Amino acid sequence: MTVKKIAIIGAGVSGLGAIKSCLEEGLEPTCFEESFDIGGVWRYEEKSETGKPSIYQSVTTNSSKEMTSFSDYPFPDHYPNFLHNSKMMDYVRMYAKHFDLLKYIHFLSKVSSIRKCSDFSSTGQWNVVVEVDGKQETYIFDGIMICNGHYSDPHLPLECFPGIKKFTGSYFHNHEYKNPEKFKGKRVLVIGLGNTGADVSSELSHVAQQVFLSTRRGSWIWYRVWDNGNPLDTVLFTHFKTIIKKCLNNSIINKLAEDELNTRFDHAVNGLLPLHRFLNHQPTFSDDLPSHIIAGRLLVKANVKEFTETTAIFEDDTEESIDVVIFATGYTFSFPFLDNDSTVLDSQQSLFKYVFPPQLEKPTLAFIGIIQPVGATIPTSEMQSRWATRVFKGLNKLPSMSDMMTEIKWMENDLKNNLRDERRVQYIEYMDEIALEIGVKPSVLSLFFSDPKLALNIFFGPCTPYQYRLQGPGKWAGAREAILTQRERIIKPLRTRTVSDDQLPFSVPFWLLSISMGLLVVLILVLF
Repeated sequence: MTVKKIAIIGAGVSGLGAIKSCLEEGLEPTCFEESFDIGGVWRYEEKSETGKPSIYQSVTTNSSKEMTSFSDYPFPDHYPNFLHNSKMMDYVRMYAKHFDLLKYIHFLSKVSSIRKCSDFSSTGQWNVVVEVDGKQETYIFDGIMICNGHYSDPHLPLECFPGIKKFTGSYFHNHEYKNPEKFKGKRVLVIGLGNTGADVSSELSHVAQQVFLSTRRGSWIWYRVWDNGNPLDTVLFTHFKTIIKKCLNNSIINKLAEDELNTRFDHAVNGLLPLHRFLNHQPTFSDDLPSHIIAGRLLVKANVKEFTETTAIFEDDTEESIDVVIFATGYTFSFPFLDNDSTVLDSQQSLFKYVFPPQLEKPTLAFIGIIQPVGATIPTSEMQSRWATRVFKGLNKLPSMSDMMTEIKWMENDLKNNLRDERRVQYIEYMDEIALEIGVKPSVLSLFFSDPKLALNIFFGPCTPYQYRLQGPGKWAGAREAILTQRERIIKPLRTRTVSDDQLPFSVPFWLLSISMGLLVVLILVLF
């Protein structure tokens, strides 16, 4: 039987996971990377380039290492729980070396065109044109995995800010921002309260004369450090809490979450109370923002109404002198190499489960990692790749086009009704959904009788990616051990000072474990 050839666009974390997924299914991957190295958005460069991802020097993950890892390759136990971009690059290089992925990557190779072959309706094949050293090379592939991400084309909505063209100070998108050094003593306005806006404004507060943070609708502020100093996602992203959430209505969840967040930082008093409820829009991660606001180094402002030559006038009619404006206004999706014929991708870029264009005669094109999960990107993109490669190989079937479009329309209506961003998904729900398609979602009920210790860890503990390597295609012999030792890897990098045994908190008593086990049985029998 002829081995199917798969083209992978981009050698970032999604592209590397796609290469490995192809190899697991016996497919032949060829990865085209426009730059000279792997890593994508996590590789820091001193200068930003148009059309390429760019990060600032201090970028650190918002998801913890145990939740962020590839599903069969845990981070080293001594790595910190939240990782600077340099640590992420070290991990990505170790992953690529461990699974021998580099030999499948063509560097300095820009994909200029991807079009359906003339016999696509019968073969599902694609014509791919790649530019190398100014020369074009043409390939035929049986499948395409687009993994080039969504942080390359800055969204700079200057038309929404009257007067910006006559502003005599400097203005630019955060895509160009690298570090705070050249902003010492400046009055800086940051527009946009996403994760980047919060990071950049907080960092600049250390050196600037004054930082202003402008937001249209506010945001709920999450913290990396949660209860008892644990990483937030290891506390909140569990199957147990997901089931509890399903048992409560949204108004109760909103009230509980908002009260919890306001306990640490009163959003109304500090000018950040959003127009939306907690569940209706993505939150912003920042441990630093509240301390800079309370110290006065960062002032929260309303949306900008207009600019003059030297000032910004806000919608509350206040006016501030400004030297620099940084637009933290996000990015746009761009696939310039892709045939814009609507038979490939419609104008709304509708995708079945955010992976497959539903209108293709053959399901041989997959978009990997363009979703924005409330959680880690690496495991979600890896799960998508595991599913896509099985669809390419014919081991998994997609629903009919009409059924896929029905689900897409339902999702679009849900997004509109809840004000949620397009392609924003809940981590556990999405992972379980795709895992069911592949056959790798663990059965907690079965495990309870065969391996109760493991079942308790899966149900009550963090939903780490290793859970999806316990069974089915791609099963990994080390998955059980990785789950049972994840707590040790969370704690190890924190124990840099020795504490005597009599200073340590009491361990969980046996009776509490027994009650937990009993509760587990009841919940499984009632809800699973």
